[in-house]
Amino acid sequence: MLESEELKRYNRHLLLPEIGFAGQEKLKAAKVLVIGAGGLGCPVLQYLAAAGVGTIGIVDDDVVDFSNLQRQILFATVDVGRKKAEVSAEKLKALNSFVTVQVYPERLNSENAAELFRPYDLIVDGSDNFPTRYLVNDTCVALNKPLVFGSVFKFDGQVAVFNYQNGPTYRCLYPTPPTADESPNCSDIGVLGVLPGLIGLYMANEVMKLVCGIGTPLSGKLLLLDALENRTSIFTVRRSAAADQPAPETIAPENCQAPKPIIAQVSLMELTDWLEQEEDQLYLVDVREPQEFAAYNLGGVNIPFADLPNKLTQLPQDKTVVFCCATGQRSLAAATLVQDAGFTGEVYNLRGGVLGS
Repeated sequence: MLESEELKRYNRHLLLPEIGFAGQEKLKAAKVLVIGAGGLGCPVLQYLAAAGVGTIGIVDDDVVDFSNLQRQILFATVDVGRKKAEVSAEKLKALNSFVTVQVYPERLNSENAAELFRPYDLIVDGSDNFPTRYLVNDTCVALNKPLVFGSVFKFDGQVAVFNYQNGPTYRCLYPTPPTADESPNCSDIGVLGVLPGLIGLYMANEVMKLVCGIGTPLSGKLLLLDALENRTSIFTVRRSAAADQPAPETIAPENCQAPKPIIAQVSLMELTDWLEQEEDQLYLVDVREPQEFAAYNLGGVNIPFADLPNKLTQLPQDKTVVFCCATGQRSLAAATLVQDAGFTGEVYNLRGGVLGS
């Protein structure tokens, strides 16, 4: 039952015949779990709270970083270093005291996924990596939970609804995970700051449509947004035979990841010691773009990843070659490429990148 203050708060919803009192009460009774309080999660959380979704769960073990502030609009400079899930809950409660916010400042994994998902009616995936996306999908399939999915890449975004009324699942669209070098994140390739906001709003819209039972959900559809050209396209996604027989063992992050190449790793602290003590024996290669290298670097040479195949002969066979980038993903792909090309010298990857981890 809506309280008198809620009648004023949700007045514009109540005026819509498609929502009205019945729809608003459905929103108040709804329980929605949001995976990730990052670029996508922030706008989803804000609009779901503003809309009056009664119970909102937030799963995120990360802390606010300065680099988040360009697009994660729930956070301010004073929040840097604090848990994203906890800061988000504070902001949502300040926005709408009628909303109950459950905080799970932990990393989603195969051991806690089912337990976290069970109390909720609907799951929203705002994660930024493929292992989590496959884990979220497989858990939703096992528990028969509808899933609202979104992703962003540079200037492009995707939105879809999976596992809704026997519709397609994420694996129907992407049956197998990409390899490590095929799955960069925004730390490696960048993202337009407003893009997660645009996609997040589409995701929140799908949640409200599913909860209220209105409109046509993006089930069996994949919406693509090109922010540079202001183009949207919608493609049909069909349910595959494999989706009807999800194996229990798929609910495990280790099964969602592509096999990782065996590359020797070095930490930032170890590399710093090496550079001080054995600089003559090291050849440090930063595979980021020139503008990234110019902004901050550890020294060495700058060979962008895209240029590396044409510059393999520059790498000295008699030195230890260490590849680095922002987070360690591009450099891992670079080290793998070099080894696969037959390089016989010692090759290392800087684990966690030049910013450390």
